[in-house]
Amino acid sequence: MGGSMRSHIISAVLLCAASASVVACQPTDTAKPSSSAPSARSTTAAPTKDSKPTGEKKAVPNFVGMGLQSAQDSAQKQGFYALKSHDSLGRGRFQAFDRNWKVCSQNYKAGKVAPTDTELDFGAVKLDETCPAHDQKAPSAAGGTMPDFRGKSVKAARQALDSGTSITVDDASGADRMVLIESNWQVCTQSPAAGAKLNGQPVTLKSVKFGESCS
Repeated sequence: MGGSMRSHIISAVLLCAASASVVACQPTDTAKPSSSAPSARSTTAAPTKDSKPTGEKKAVPNFVGMGLQSAQDSAQKQGFYALKSHDSLGRGRFQAFDRNWKVCSQNYKAGKVAPTDTELDFGAVKLDETCPAHDQKAPSAAGGTMPDFRGKSVKAARQALDSGTSITVDDASGADRMVLIESNWQVCTQSPAAGAKLNGQPVTLKSVKFGESCS
């Protein structure tokens, strides 16, 4: 083999080796996936026995008089999973421990046929309380006018006012107690008076605990 031919072969081998070295040094996370690799596909989980039914309709049971926890359990057994509850006395209390509350009202009358994804809302009071004839609505500052807060909970009064309102709450009994859980205190007097135009002025509420007399 001639010297010229040998030098060409050696040069080709060296060039190939250098190219392989460069390829081997490339970061592996930048390499393109092989065209033969399987493509990713979205999968849908198979329904389970705990899956919520959709499109089904059932008659709404009568939950009034039941304990709140029992009513919720019963509703779920019937296929109604969208559940909520509220304070029937309009005091804005949370039903933190459902077993301590009983159902006074429900937003769908018993026997009414409704889709099982319908939201059921239970009005409730504590076990030692009497259900009102009708759910008491929380006050609202409609039209920028001061509502009448007397007899309403301090919490409901606060929620009715603009979030930026400056509010002072005092103990009307004269004992100078701190008003910690506002849903447990009722408004005795207020300033500005009910019906006054609200234009950002501070609000003062004097209150006592529910069960106490304002006088």
